[in-house]
Amino acid sequence: MVTFSNGYLVDNLADALKIRSEIDVTPYAGGTDLMVDAKEDAVYLFLNKIPELRRIYSDEQYLHIGAACTYTEIFENSLSPQILKDAIDYLAAPAIRNMGTAGGNICNASPKADTALIFYVADAKLRICNTSGERILPIEDFYVGRGKTVLQKDELLVEILVPKQGLEHYYYKKVGARQALAISRVAFAGIFTTENGIITRCAMAFGSVADTVLRFRDLEALFVGKSIAEAKSIRSQFIANYEQAIVPIRGRVSAEYRKSVCMNLLEDFLTQNGI
Repeated sequence: MVTFSNGYLVDNLADALKIRSEIDVTPYAGGTDLMVDAKEDAVYLFLNKIPELRRIYSDEQYLHIGAACTYTEIFENSLSPQILKDAIDYLAAPAIRNMGTAGGNICNASPKADTALIFYVADAKLRICNTSGERILPIEDFYVGRGKTVLQKDELLVEILVPKQGLEHYYYKKVGARQALAISRVAFAGIFTTENGIITRCAMAFGSVADTVLRFRDLEALFVGKSIAEAKSIRSQFIANYEQAIVPIRGRVSAEYRKSVCMNLLEDFLTQNGI
């Protein structure tokens, strides 16, 4: 471990968790968000040298992405699903992608976070550790509002667990002022699968719309178990349900604009899947 005037640089997870349990520190991996709002009295826990946080590997069920893996490392890894690579391809500039991390994007708790949207729709889980052990929870349960998470002061996000199956048939759109190098005005990701003509999965997530990424599992369930023809017969009601459920906030663009874009993307997603 190396001690600096503004924090600690550690090379293993055990030491990082020990410091996190004893000292009020701010975890720091890529720092692309923290550098913008640096505080003179901040004490940082530098995580980018910890091997356990820099791994990308798979087992039978999940792709494991270390929280300190950069966007570039994820993008260039052959194990990463294409839907995640598509989101990274539109994310910021190469210099930011070389430094910014998946864990930072999640823990920053911004509804505009490009990769968090993908983890939402993919049913990803988060592995969170402290000196006493670990807990694994769905990413949806990690957020309690804009900039707010359930992460405790003695905990670190260690891994993102992404299910390996069912991500091949996807839809992703990011609407911004430019094709890339821009914060999302609205982002949408969808996953749609069928088996023997029956819909087995219909997942949709909306980013940059509210205080957190929006996903309505109860509405998605209306299509699951139905044929395409049956889904088409209730398309109008399905869209009307989303029209009522999506309540955008006003920001750099109007709430009305966000609502209109959300509905257009939803309808395009359905159309592309034959509904």
